[in-house]
Amino acid sequence: MNIEQAREYCLSKPGAVECFPFDEYNLVMKVAGKMFALIPLDSLPQIALKCNSERALELRDRYSGIEGAYHFNKKYWNTVRFDSDVPDGLIRELIDHSWEEVTAKLPRNKRQEISG
Repeated sequence: MNIEQAREYCLSKPGAVECFPFDEYNLVMKVAGKMFALIPLDSLPQIALKCNSERALELRDRYSGIEGAYHFNKKYWNTVRFDSDVPDGLIRELIDHSWEEVTAKLPRNKRQEISG
């Protein structure tokens, strides 16, 4: 997977939008105003994703390409490198999981709005 493929997959999630709230180098993916992914455009090919805290640790133990996300709460956020031992299918699954983690905490009316 590469940055453009990850961007396109993130944008395929219901209600997903992209923005640059921090600077012109960090592409942020949001759903209902909440961030579920960050793709830095000026560093290694990677993505930061929200994750269940137990699963986040398991993934870091299993894959060298997954580590605690820099500048994020490492209990819930992982950085996944595209040029590593993490399969593309797992990266898509982790994007799905991040989106689900964020939307699950939204009020019911927002979730219904997103799902149509």
